[in-house]
Amino acid sequence: MPEDISFLLLPGFSAIGFMSAVEPLRVANRFRGELYRWHILSVDGAPVAASNGITLNAEAACGDADVGNVGTLFVVAGFEPLVCYTRALGDWLARLDRAGATLGGIDTGGFVLAEAGLFRKTDRLTVHWEALSAFRERYPALDASQELFEIGERRITCAGGTASIDMMLDLIGRRHGADLAAQVSEQFVLSRIRQRSDHQRLEIAARYGVHNRKLIQVIGAMEQHMEDPLSPDDLASEVGVTRRQLERLFCSALQDTPTHFYLQLRLNRARELLQQTDMSITSVCVACGFESPSHFSRTYRARFGTSPRRDRRPHDGARRSQREDEEAVGAT
Repeated sequence: MPEDISFLLLPGFSAIGFMSAVEPLRVANRFRGELYRWHILSVDGAPVAASNGITLNAEAACGDADVGNVGTLFVVAGFEPLVCYTRALGDWLARLDRAGATLGGIDTGGFVLAEAGLFRKTDRLTVHWEALSAFRERYPALDASQELFEIGERRITCAGGTASIDMMLDLIGRRHGADLAAQVSEQFVLSRIRQRSDHQRLEIAARYGVHNRKLIQVIGAMEQHMEDPLSPDDLASEVGVTRRQLERLFCSALQDTPTHFYLQLRLNRARELLQQTDMSITSVCVACGFESPSHFSRTYRARFGTSPRRDRRPHDGARRSQREDEEAVGAT
């Protein structure tokens, strides 16, 4: 019997993440007959639009699907994975889990499974790197990695994008052998099948175009210390140079100062949290190492040309504003 795999597409889902998951299944069928069947579900059974505006038809609403016949289900999401989350959706996913289904998330689909309480503390999972900080802030007890994908006993998560191809090739190889996985890979003109341990983002050297080992180490330390920023002297001590030598390294390679570069990293992280979570501005301020909300707002406006409040995504705006107003009242 062919293996049935269902995809629950949420509004604004990642089209490339979804298609990169389906296409390896199609090619595997081309070589070996009907190994896989796939089904598209939406929250309400209506067509659902991806983040690029392309609309796909759904076979059924998720609540109408026969729980006992869903062997594997992937939640496919995009920039705002929790906009359509409801208790009813969480309950339906929990029923699938109790029925023995394997549950997965593509791109930010892991947010939905986490919100439904379907990850254990021992589960390793991943989401798209751009949403990783937001995920860790919202679900600090869960083990979220930067890997391309994570395959557990009954939980499968993937960073989305072309990493969906690598995840599916791994699953195809486990079920039907490495030869078939290699055949499928060649159809996509891939030079190699990436392993789960391949990082999602370019390494620091490639990302910033730097090659000095000490400079790479310092930038890595900055990325690890957003909430509790290290002083310039501490950063220099991390790699065994003087503060003046560190400043020369940054000036030569990046035409910037360590202090300013570090500030930009923290502001970029703050923008990710503001746009992808419902954390209050005060909480984002603390998470990114700013001394006070007023200082945070000034530097944020200087960097992005708008205030943190105005730069939030529009969904849940009323709820956020209400909570921030309540915090302001409490502070006075």
